Amino acid sequence: MTPGAAIDLSYDALFLALILAGPIMAIGMIVGLCISVFQAVTQLQEQTLSFVPKIVAMGLASAFFIPWLATRLVEYTQRLWGHGIGLP
Repeated sequence: MTPGAAIDLSYDALFLALILAGPIMAIGMIVGLCISVFQAVTQLQEQTLSFVPKIVAMGLASAFFIPWLATRLVEYTQRLWGHGIGLP
């Protein structure tokens, strides 16, 4: 494997990780923002109020996006095996 091929594989893997984590992280960020606004308005500064809804929302988002995530991972794996991952 050439250094260029290794760099390309690393780039593709990191880019795929960002794409797969993006929707779930975005939902966590939106829920966190809503909770923060609620806490600021009500002056209720309970720590569990901040974390539990984000964990639940991100868990539900993960369950919702599993088919899409699995499809992207399978496509990436097939692309790796189809190209022989640059081995001679």
